[in-house]
Amino acid sequence: MYFAALLARTEDGWEASDMELDDVESLSDLIDLARSAAVDDDTVVALIEQEDAWFGVVRVDGEEDPRYFVSNASAAARSSYGSMLTKELLGSDEEDDELDELDLDGTEDGEEEPLTAFTDETDDEDELGGTGAEPVPAGPLGDPQLLDDLGVTHKQLMTLDGDALSEIAESLGATEVLEAVR
Repeated sequence: MYFAALLARTEDGWEASDMELDDVESLSDLIDLARSAAVDDDTVVALIEQEDAWFGVVRVDGEEDPRYFVSNASAAARSSYGSMLTKELLGSDEEDDELDELDLDGTEDGEEEPLTAFTDETDDEDELGGTGAEPVPAGPLGDPQLLDDLGVTHKQLMTLDGDALSEIAESLGATEVLEAVR
């Protein structure tokens, strides 16, 4: 079960809106959704969590490149929305990041899975994030400083677990608006 919300900074504080993940099929869709929630091209923070397994933060500031953070990359890589973030953070070469076209074993139909320096016949896909490529780290991945200027230090972000989104909202001063959409 996922929970996702957008927090848009305004002159009067933060506005929250529930993010419908059903409409998000790619990372581009997520970024477009965040930009559409912006007030006067100000900061928008997209928060996504999958139960207590992982959480992700995407920060969009106007037309600048988005910034990303995932609390547990290996857990996120095993979920559809988390895999979009981890692929971006690991620099996936895939042009098309649509969810319905995810290649779960890293091979084309009829091809054998190639052996690499990271794999042998006893490795399982979880160790490599299921891609047969670069291993996905078991911990945080991305830019832990993406919320430093908003009141959530990188040290805080790196140690959050459990109800992380509520703790982030509290540090941003957006607890009430986030809970209203929860």
